[in-house]
Amino acid sequence: MTDIKSDPKEFLTTLFTEAVAVADPMRVVEAHLPERPKGRFIVIGAGKASARMAEAVEAHYGPCEGLVITRYGYDRPTQGIEIAQAAHPVPDAEGEAATVRLLNMVSNLNADDVVIALISGGGSALLCAPSEGLTLEDKVAVNRALLASGAPISEMNIVRKHLSRVKGGQLAAACYPAKLLTLLISDVPGDDPSEIASGPTVGESSTAQDALDILARHNIALPPQVRNAISNNSTVVSPDDRRLENAETKIIAAPSHSLKAAALLAETSGLSVRQLGDALEGEARGLGIEQAQIAMKLQSEMTETDRPILLLSGGECTVTRSGDGIGGPNAEFVLATAITLNGQDGIHVLACDTDGVDGAAEVAGAYADPRTLSSAKTAGVRPDAALSNNDAHRFFDTVGGQIVTGPTLTNVNDFRAILIFKV
Repeated sequence: MTDIKSDPKEFLTTLFTEAVAVADPMRVVEAHLPERPKGRFIVIGAGKASARMAEAVEAHYGPCEGLVITRYGYDRPTQGIEIAQAAHPVPDAEGEAATVRLLNMVSNLNADDVVIALISGGGSALLCAPSEGLTLEDKVAVNRALLASGAPISEMNIVRKHLSRVKGGQLAAACYPAKLLTLLISDVPGDDPSEIASGPTVGESSTAQDALDILARHNIALPPQVRNAISNNSTVVSPDDRRLENAETKIIAAPSHSLKAAALLAETSGLSVRQLGDALEGEARGLGIEQAQIAMKLQSEMTETDRPILLLSGGECTVTRSGDGIGGPNAEFVLATAITLNGQDGIHVLACDTDGVDGAAEVAGAYADPRTLSSAKTAGVRPDAALSNNDAHRFFDTVGGQIVTGPTLTNVNDFRAILIFKV
């Protein structure tokens, strides 16, 4: 235990690295691939992990025909599959053009053909083809408003589906009558396939009115063409649509798998692990306050013979923006936790997004310990002001608490860990 106590940040970072590693497509894709089809075989996909997934497919099969769309900077070397790069979290023209080419690639297939779809988190923004009557700018405006509203990802995805001609089962319908196997890396609470990347190959049960109700609930004003597209031009595919009869989906990596791996490593290192859940949602700062309170209560009850405690949780927090700072839900979680702990000795916290990008910043997340607030005071920055301004990334940059990984090439949602020692 001496090593863990002497460098808690390194230990928590090691746990995060392990959580990411077990979701690496190079480790999880191959076991789910069928024997190589004898007829025409196409690989498509979208998401932050899709290029790495394509790389894993070709490591198994050799060169393949296909196209996947990933985030800028997340490309990988492939032998035959084309890797297109586009913007995330707000779609751009490159993503729209690549999506149109992908749809054209799977049109006019027959029942002897086989398609493998590689779908991961981030695919909702990257796989972008607006509904009839909409421009990309219309979709971008709605997407920006949703991101700033604090709406949970499940609600954002419902709206996105009804503004798209590829989401909500429509990509699967485009592949029909070919056989379709979708391999999913989940980044959503509960691992619902219809929510991962807005379910392009999974039937959708929500209605246009559901989408309109969500937008109204979050006070998002709609131009007439957007309202009309949702009300009259939505083409999502019902789960019982016959065009889905040849479609199969498999979840090959998920937040629960990654938390389990981190928990096992922590237990073998001598810690007592408490799992708070792999599908937690809500405001990042609220969850930070709640978990800080749990940590302080557990610490107050520890005896001299108790092992250090590790609290683990996953899911996807949201941030309702009220300021103009640079932040993300993981960094905001850590900042709210640190403020609540108020320098409490013996408690250390790390939270990161497993894709390496927390919000729109190229930062995975943040780390805080009992010295964080005093470091901030020395540096002349106010934690409460940073939290109010949604400026957590800049705060942790100043105090040396940022966690920067670069692209991890996978995406299984947020990873949060609080390490508690007896004091």
